[in-house]
Amino acid sequence: MTTHRPADQGGAALDETDRLLLEHLSRDGRASYAEIGLLANLSATAVRRRIDRLRARGVVRGFTVVLDPALLGWQTEAFVEVYCRERTAPEEILASLRQFPEVVAAWTVTGDPDALVHLRAADTRHLEAVIERIRKEPGVQRSRSSVVLSRLIG
Repeated sequence: MTTHRPADQGGAALDETDRLLLEHLSRDGRASYAEIGLLANLSATAVRRRIDRLRARGVVRGFTVVLDPALLGWQTEAFVEVYCRERTAPEEILASLRQFPEVVAAWTVTGDPDALVHLRAADTRHLEAVIERIRKEPGVQRSRSSVVLSRLIG
């Protein structure tokens, strides 16, 4: 049985070696080319060349640090559905949300809400203040929130 694998934005499909390199990189973005090469049976130079090509094609957009928000004191997490006034463009929603450091991610969505916003805050008082500030933004009509109790996956 074969699985369907869509082509990347450049139009060329990733080969199995590229996928293996990406798998190793996603597990440890700080791994050296030599370490990845040992796992993928390639030289460090070959790994570097392939990763450089993946970056040039936009498959790899960057490297990041994943922080533990609880250890930083941001232990309260919520998802907020944002309902906007008519004709509020996604760019306006983005501009409003970018000013809040508590916003982890945000998406436009189908259905009744216009956006789904992932927030992290120090505590419920902090979370409430952020939600109230979001609700006061010019295009926002109302919101509906769900506070995370525990993380099951991820």
